[in-house]
Amino acid sequence: MNQSLLVTRTDDGVTTELREELFLGDGDMLVDVSHSSLNYKDAMALRGDQGVMRVDPLVPGIDVVGTDAESGRLVTVNGAGLGEFRHGGYTTQQRVPADAAIPVPERFDAWHAAAIGTAGFTAAMSVVALREQGVTDGEVLVTGATGGVGSIAVHLLARLGYDVVASTGRPEHGDWLRDLGAGALIGREDEKGRPLQKARWAGVVDCVGSHTLVNACAQTVWGGTVTACGLAQGPDLPATVLPFILRGVKLVGINSVDAPRLVRERAWELLDATLDLNVLTGLTSTISLSDVVSAGEELMNGQRRGRTVVETA
Repeated sequence: MNQSLLVTRTDDGVTTELREELFLGDGDMLVDVSHSSLNYKDAMALRGDQGVMRVDPLVPGIDVVGTDAESGRLVTVNGAGLGEFRHGGYTTQQRVPADAAIPVPERFDAWHAAAIGTAGFTAAMSVVALREQGVTDGEVLVTGATGGVGSIAVHLLARLGYDVVASTGRPEHGDWLRDLGAGALIGREDEKGRPLQKARWAGVVDCVGSHTLVNACAQTVWGGTVTACGLAQGPDLPATVLPFILRGVKLVGINSVDAPRLVRERAWELLDATLDLNVLTGLTSTISLSDVVSAGEELMNGQRRGRTVVETA
């Protein structure tokens, strides 16, 4: 049975409806979709947020996992405008840009690929960037550590031998973060500190933005690297140039939506080589398309942690 979850903005607000029909977007590859996932962007799209929902109506879902209808090969597409500029993965069949469709490594099945999703892909891109910038030892901070990106980043960094410090505003999940590999925990910093603070971090994976990102830059050691991939706290950057000039700190942006194929392949190679599937399973829950709207509200209200797989078939 074909079905799609459709979000429509109306004069009276936003409606979400599970329809027994397909809404195919632009793309040169047709995928029989079996799984997607729930990400922060998806939760925003389910609310009709105009910053994410760029077409109306929209099938959300920034991840598509399924078989190429032509070759039968299992593929995954993360970002690439899905669930934003074009219809996404909350459906049973979708067209996707072939250049963004990466063959799923053999040791992952469709559920694993969806559990990784854009969050794991973004985390892997961030870790690859730290390594490319020469961050090889010292403490590495992960902000927003209980989220999808943060939790997988903590795990990947720990598996690679880094000394990981997890920052979170949800201390009740401390034991869970330690199980993922965090060696220490710190609270979330919601207020901007001094332009230069005590240098501690050799590297940072920031999933939060705003004052948290500013403080992370101010606390990074000489020549250290900060990657920025999220804006849960806000898109603003109320900072000074002092960390970059006086300490040579590097700020590297992580764009999972428009990443070229080579960047996508490198991230998935890291995931294939590093990710512990038992850990991935332990941090992931599974829902159906009919559960997506309520789960999206839970995510926006800070009531979910880790990853959420959406079974579409």
